[in-house]
Amino acid sequence: MTDPTAPMVRVWDPVLRLMHWHLAAFILLAWLTADDMRTAHEALGYAVGGLILLRLVWGVIGPRNARFASFVRGPAATLRYLDDMRRGRERRFLGHNPAGAAMIVVLLLAIATTVATGILMGTDRFWGSETMEEAHEAAAILILILVAFHIGGVIHASLRHGENLVSAMIDGRKPEGTHE
Repeated sequence: MTDPTAPMVRVWDPVLRLMHWHLAAFILLAWLTADDMRTAHEALGYAVGGLILLRLVWGVIGPRNARFASFVRGPAATLRYLDDMRRGRERRFLGHNPAGAAMIVVLLLAIATTVATGILMGTDRFWGSETMEEAHEAAAILILILVAFHIGGVIHASLRHGENLVSAMIDGRKPEGTHE
């Protein structure tokens, strides 16, 4: 449990937080415009693609907690963390924990796949391709499933460690304390 009197420290920078919330909003809007507003849906898809590219660049050159090298761990570390969660003894991380890091990677892949298949559907080769359209829809549905797990993980970690991760993703600050 986090000490409520612990000083607050900046963890996530404004660029990362703006990308996160814009990505969430644009994906939601893309879902809402998928059937009836083709032009808006496509524009949102390109905007999402741009945000994914920016996140990839920021994951290399951004501040410490934004860089993939500072939080992405291998499968063994992630599985150990998930096992520790199951046992109720997972450690608190100031930045992303191994499960959250894995979710980021999988979400980025699912979103990139959705954007790529959407773009490909507009090319001569895949225009009218039912297979490409099904791949696009499957990747989009996968995003929804992953987002549900992501939100569940945020709720779990917030309750488990006594901190508001949604607030932290808005103002960028978390209580200092035991962390990696």
